[in-house]
Amino acid sequence: MQLYSLAKSFTFLLALTLLSVSFTFSNQALSASSYSENSDQPLYSDTPLRIAVSSNFTPALKKLLVEFHQQTNINTQIISGATGAMFIQIQHGAPFDIFIAADSVRPSQLEQQSLIVANSRQTYAQGQLALLSMNSKAKLSDLTHYSQQSQKSPQRFAIANPDTAPYGKAAKQTLEHLGLWQQYQSALIVGMNINQTFSQVRTQAVNSGLVANSQLVLNNLTGVIIPSNYHHPIEQQLVIIKNSNNINKAKRLSDYLLSPRIQQKIISLGYADLGQH
Repeated sequence: MQLYSLAKSFTFLLALTLLSVSFTFSNQALSASSYSENSDQPLYSDTPLRIAVSSNFTPALKKLLVEFHQQTNINTQIISGATGAMFIQIQHGAPFDIFIAADSVRPSQLEQQSLIVANSRQTYAQGQLALLSMNSKAKLSDLTHYSQQSQKSPQRFAIANPDTAPYGKAAKQTLEHLGLWQQYQSALIVGMNINQTFSQVRTQAVNSGLVANSQLVLNNLTGVIIPSNYHHPIEQQLVIIKNSNNINKAKRLSDYLLSPRIQQKIISLGYADLGQH
């Protein structure tokens, strides 16, 4: 059986298992102040705002939360993982307050299932896929070269799991667009999320792979952005979970991320300009 077929089921189950313990606490104080006049919501308590965030956006969010905390004094807790895995956890009642996904499909499905606060689904970023190799300067033509080489002695090629990670799905669509998906099957190393895939390439455990452009920007690495017409748009949306006890805090974070100044910061961190899509 091919590596991809063997790996995708394993990584999906492993993602669900590890996500439950994938907690990263942001280094912020526990005090906070009131935000909303909504009488149904109490004043801020000391409970942190629990943020379920896609792996690709986690490093950028950590940077942005520094200023957010300075402005609001809101304590936050980051739970990072593949969008698809967190989506399933939310469906099963995971106690998240806000879900910052790497696609628009899962947030839309949560909206259809009446699991989010009305009108909270918003696009906060447009993801960009990139080819990275630590052995040489990446070029788009390398994708064809790697597939030709794999016919003789397979060179391992990393992508995130297409079933649970939106950047993995875009990677698969890119290879399909180029007519190379079948040729790459025996060489694929499938990460459970895009951070694992990036780590595999950066440490040279894998020759090359398709990662998030934001990972290159944040780590001062050089790769090549995959043309947006090679895959479906990576429209990244956020939603506020209806059962949250921190809806007011979640609204403040949503407003912060969608503000024009922070949108420009998100673009500078390797995401596309929403106004151009």
